[in-house]
Amino acid sequence: MSRPDALPALLRRALRDDADGGALCAAYSGGADSTALLHALAALPEARARGLRALHVDHGLHADSAAWAAHCADFCRALDVPCTVARVAVARDAGLGPEAAARHARYAAFADALGGGERLLLAHHRDDQVETVLLKLLRGAGPEGLGGMRARRPLGRGALWRPLLELPREALRAYAAAHGLPCIDDPSNADVRLARNRLRHEILPRLTAHWPQAADSIAHSAALCRAAADALRQEWQAALGTLRDAATGSLDAAGWLALPPALREPLLDHWLHAQGVPAPTWAQRRQIERQCAARPGQLPCIRWPGAELHVWKGRLWARRPAPAVDPGWSAAWTGEPLPLPDGGELRLEPPARLAAPLAVRLRRGGERIRPAGDRHTRELRDLFQQAALPPWRRAACPLLYEGDELIAVAGHWLSERAEAIFHAAGARPRWRPGR
Repeated sequence: MSRPDALPALLRRALRDDADGGALCAAYSGGADSTALLHALAALPEARARGLRALHVDHGLHADSAAWAAHCADFCRALDVPCTVARVAVARDAGLGPEAAARHARYAAFADALGGGERLLLAHHRDDQVETVLLKLLRGAGPEGLGGMRARRPLGRGALWRPLLELPREALRAYAAAHGLPCIDDPSNADVRLARNRLRHEILPRLTAHWPQAADSIAHSAALCRAAADALRQEWQAALGTLRDAATGSLDAAGWLALPPALREPLLDHWLHAQGVPAPTWAQRRQIERQCAARPGQLPCIRWPGAELHVWKGRLWARRPAPAVDPGWSAAWTGEPLPLPDGGELRLEPPARLAAPLAVRLRRGGERIRPAGDRHTRELRDLFQQAALPPWRRAACPLLYEGDELIAVAGHWLSERAEAIFHAAGARPRWRPGR
């Protein structure tokens, strides 16, 4: 049985080793683990000397979430620790699933809230690490994923810090019980329909019944995988610099496929995360590799929750799933920033106003325009192909009409009439596509 003093002892060592670090902010959900962490930090003068504060994220997903936020604020007042409550909107239609969507919103709030050099302390412990490693294993991860959660990584203007990864869950629970700490019991933590809960409540108890040292062994393996992943990082980062196009963010498909798997997989994950999308499973990776050899004219698209990966013109292109675009959408426009159905925007640069409104519509097929200086009228299909505009962006490209005449295609092609209109306004149309 873990001793209640294991938690403060570990935190003292961690803070001593991080003596030159910045201010401290504890991520505080109100659950047993984060309550124990915050209470133990508040009892340490060295933590208070670094401006200790707490941050609670209200996801708004449960009927009691406002009451939980009030509970956290009250507990912080009792500790004399400043508390910030960040309320977030979880994107339920982002294709990520409820767990991942909530996590995405939470970490975005964490990043926004951190000051320069500030440390965000999370209460993730050894048992959380074991669950993470097993979930990654079931997804077919390599050394990077099997290395589990990093103890430290940059976040926003500060850094994320998990100082308790070597401490078992029971040590935090023993501390909370010894001090009689009030904790929130989120009923979703018992929902075994969620993958992590199923692993925690159903699988791991059976595993440890037969292999009592399983948690320590898995944590040790994770540390070895983390060391291996760090050793490979320099090599795949150098390859990424060669394969990634700075202008488009796309990745050379053949060059990526030629890498050894030990470099190919972490490079892909890093590149995807930089595009704001999650990593694929093992089966989806194999599908990506197969589609890299698609014949010219094919437009492979590999989808998984929260992601779309396109193979086009010998390159990989990643984005979040886009909302369906209504081809019948239209709007009147006089130059102000205009939100587009895919999340993009049309505006004039520099900011200006048109003398008369133009109609903005989307492509329906068969549109033609005669660009200024061109003797021929061109089909948009041909212009898009010549300009190498990705196919998945074409449906949301804004088309500008004066009456029934197409006079401009975003800021790419302008007729003589459009040239005259925008010259008179002293500005040009600029299109920012959605993701």
